[in-house]
Amino acid sequence: MKTRITELFGIDRPIIQGGMHYVGFAELAAAVANAGGLGLITSLTQPSPDHLAAEIRKCREMTNKPFGVNLTFLPAVKPPDYPGYIKAIIDGGIKVVETAGNNPQKWMPILREAGIKVIHKCTSVRHALKAEAIGVDALSIDGFECGGHPGEDDVPNFILLPRAADELKIPFVASGGMADGRSLVGALAMGADGINMGTRFIATKEAPVHQRVKEAILAANELDTRLIMRPLRNTERVLKNAGVERLLQKERELGAAITFSDVAPEVAGVYPKVMKDGEMDAGGWSCGMVVGLINDIPTVKDLLDRIMVEAETIIRQQLDRTLQ
Repeated sequence: MKTRITELFGIDRPIIQGGMHYVGFAELAAAVANAGGLGLITSLTQPSPDHLAAEIRKCREMTNKPFGVNLTFLPAVKPPDYPGYIKAIIDGGIKVVETAGNNPQKWMPILREAGIKVIHKCTSVRHALKAEAIGVDALSIDGFECGGHPGEDDVPNFILLPRAADELKIPFVASGGMADGRSLVGALAMGADGINMGTRFIATKEAPVHQRVKEAILAANELDTRLIMRPLRNTERVLKNAGVERLLQKERELGAAITFSDVAPEVAGVYPKVMKDGEMDAGGWSCGMVVGLINDIPTVKDLLDRIMVEAETIIRQQLDRTLQ
């Protein structure tokens, strides 16, 4: 399948594995790359730029296909060593970076100079237009269904994607609710040039997470996610568990007086406990409503093969039959 995204990133299939904390390691990124998609290493999961450099080298040993790095810019009193991480990305020969969080404008010149293509994650058309204006090469448009941070506008992809297609000139992929060939065809029909999958990739054999995480995704349905930290305007969609229920109870009791320190026990440092140790009730971890469409744990190659066969069947057979 050929789209503006496959041509931009030099990949065979218009499928991107989004950056995910304590999931986006070399094993998964390489598996996605080898299956024809774009795999991403999550930089801030690595404790230092040196660790990121080592993870990039590890991934290079596992694939000769293109892969990229996710770099999320977080508001923080003591921010991560962004110059160090960017140096590791450049020195590692990475040519695709997915940025997220704060506006990446400050870092665009150095990324551009290194010949790196930037795809930025946005949850609204207005933010996407701003990102286009500062010179990013592509966008990941995240609908309200998505796991992680869906923004505060609550616009689902059936509306957000056509709106993005009406306004944007650069290519974009659909993120949130993407799981199979139907997702891919639907996204293309609404103007996207491919899809970005997060939660779906966690439930694969190569995803380097605890087996209990994968089993929790299989056991869940589309009603089993929750929105946390809405009062703090830092909304995150997570899978429900005992830790999440504790957090939501605090939100109900404290109301407008709630602060981040009140919910920190259920969100700070949770990812290694969940993803590495399998402590499923530790707190909130990002998960999309797409869990309702996930019923198995295939290899990454089998998943992408299946998506492409299903998409082609829909386009060539099901849709063609509707025309008179």
